[in-house]
Order: sequence, then structure tokens, then C-alpha cells
Amino acid sequence: MKKVAIVSCYFQKNYGSMLQAFATQKALNYLGYENETICIDGISKEIRNAKLKHYIFQLFDFSLIKGKIGFIKRIILQKINKEFKTNIKIRNKKFIKFRERFKISKQCNSRKELTAYCKEFSSILVGSDQLWLPSNIDADYYTLSFVPDEINKISYATSFGVSMIPQRQWGIANIFLNRINHVSVRENTGKEIVNKVSYRDVPVVCDPTLLFTSEQWAEDFPIERIIKEEYIFCYFLGNNPDQRAFVQKVKDLTGLKIVALLHLDEYIKIDCNFPDYAPFDVDPADFVNLIRNAEYVFTDSFHGTIFSVLHQKKFFTFKRFKEGSTLSTNSRMHSLFNILGLQNRFISSNENVEQCISKTINYKPVLNRIELLRKESMQFLINALEDSSK
Repeated sequence: MKKVAIVSCYFQKNYGSMLQAFATQKALNYLGYENETICIDGISKEIRNAKLKHYIFQLFDFSLIKGKIGFIKRIILQKINKEFKTNIKIRNKKFIKFRERFKISKQCNSRKELTAYCKEFSSILVGSDQLWLPSNIDADYYTLSFVPDEINKISYATSFGVSMIPQRQWGIANIFLNRINHVSVRENTGKEIVNKVSYRDVPVVCDPTLLFTSEQWAEDFPIERIIKEEYIFCYFLGNNPDQRAFVQKVKDLTGLKIVALLHLDEYIKIDCNFPDYAPFDVDPADFVNLIRNAEYVFTDSFHGTIFSVLHQKKFFTFKRFKEGSTLSTNSRMHSLFNILGLQNRFISSNENVEQCISKTINYKPVLNRIELLRKESMQFLINALEDSSK
């Protein structure tokens, strides 16, 4: 059996990105396919420059600029604040160590080399995560444009991350989407985008992290408690003070300590005095462990939500963005909660705290929904990979 190459964002120092990339590799291993994840190092500078050009065109979008201020502060603080620099370095080392779990391909130093290397594989699979964000479409890597026509190309659960891509990208998207032999997306909005710009009707499949049960995740990651006492776990990527205040009220009502991962996408000053425990020596496996053993989980994250559900936690997910914002990726959250049938766990910070935490979750129908989608999604993957002989 020939090998399969995976095109993913395995290298991002982001818990969701690494876990979905790991799950994609795990799925191919489970199906018995030898696989490698394509090394991005040789062309990463080219990709970064293309994304930079994309953002330069957005300089007059105030919401975009405002959304990047925290990221810029984070970079500056890493230069001037010794303690902050040390903490981020500790976390980055954990991410880099986790990368050793991936089977990475040889490095190709140009797209021409990468195109030639693709001929060693029966299929090239791109997915999952927000790999078709407008910035990534302009970067033209996750589009698989470098893959020869004769090689089987698969998109598994790839997300656009937005409700609609800019109209100037419709022609580009039409071309790359129609070159991919088997397209699947992660959200209904992605399905609508594909249909609108490429006239294809494609299936919605589950994020690769949902392909496995909590028990199957425990086969890879340790389950022994990291924090010995009972706690509330917070995983916030956005800068929303009201959400922290909501969790503080839950702490006051329950007496539980708050454990939080800080300064992930950006530096957030209010978070410095928010949690009781703020560990930085946390890799993606530890991230899953912290969710598994929490009494409550509060998050604004897609993958924070997924792992809370898989481990049947008492959880709530806050909206990170205002609806309609340029940076908003709320569409993927709406799609996820519609699939799970848990719309009442997607909340705003002005809701009544006592009423919220008194709500219980009947996980049986939720897990049944996931299992049905899991089977359909795995069958899509099986069929797409078996088509590699064409």
C-alpha cells in the first residue's frame, strides 16, 4: 500500500491545531495507511510573506487591526519582560517536544521540489482546522495547488473559519476546490461556500478529534491528574473581561479553584490575576488531561468545546467574537453546537450564573449523534483513500 501525505498545521504552537493534526495522523494509522505529515519548513518563509501581503490589504479594517493589538503586545513583552519570556519559552518547549509524535516528511526547499516529492504518495490529504481562511487561500499552500493533477487529493474536514470568503477569492477557490478529488468540510457554512464558488455539493464531516472516543484518546495521553484538587478549567483565547467575571462568580458559588492557560493567542493583562493556578509547562496531551479531570470547563475555543464534550464535562462555551466581525469564526461554533444539539451551552457572559451551572447535560443523545457522524466521516475517509488508484 502506498503512503499518504498529510498537509496540516502540525507546527502551530496552538493546542487545537496540534491535536487535530495528531488526530488526522491517528486516523490514518487506525485505517492501516502508512503516512507522513509534509514538512513545511522549506517553504514557510514564502507562505509567511504571502500571508503578510494579505494582511497589508486589510490595513484599513479597524476590527482586524484591533484584534491584532494583543498579539503585538505579546511579542513585545517576550522581548522586555524576563518572567513572561521564561514562561512562554517553557510552553514553547513543550509544544516542540510534542512535535516528536508526528512522522514528518523530508524537507523540500521549493514548491518544485514539493511537487516532485508528492509523486511518492498515493494520496495527499489536507485538513482539518481553519486552513482555508482568506489569508491561507492567498498563501496558496493548503489549497494543494502544488500537488500534481494525477495524484489523488483529499480534503478532510477543512474549515474556511468564516461565513463567506471575499469575492475576489471566488475564482481562486473555484480552481483549487475543483482540483481536489474528494472534498469534505467541517461546517455547514463551509458546505455553502464550496457550493457557491465551485458548484459542488460536499459532505460535512466531523473534526478529526471527534473521530475518537475519550477512551481512545486515553490510549495516547496520560490520565493521571495534573492538578490534585478539584478545579474549574478555563481555556480562553479571546480578551473578554466579562467572561472572566462570570467564572469568578462560579468560583465564589462552588469554592473551586481556577486553573487557566494564559496568553495563548495574545497577551491579556487582566488574566495575570485571574486564575489560582496558571501552568505553562502544558503540552497538548496535558491540555486534554486538564479538561478530563476538571469539575467545570469554561472556554471560547472550538477544540476546548470538543474535548469537554468527549469527556462529558459540565462546560460552557462563550462567544469569542461579535457576530459579523472580520475576525469572527463564530460560524464554526454555531455549526458544532447544532450538530451536538447543545445550543444552550453556547452562552454570553450576561446570563444568570446560578441558573447556568444548575443546568445538566444528558450526554447519551449527544454521544449518539457524535457516533453517527463519526461513522459517516470515517466512511468518507475510507472511500476517498481507496480512490487513490485512479
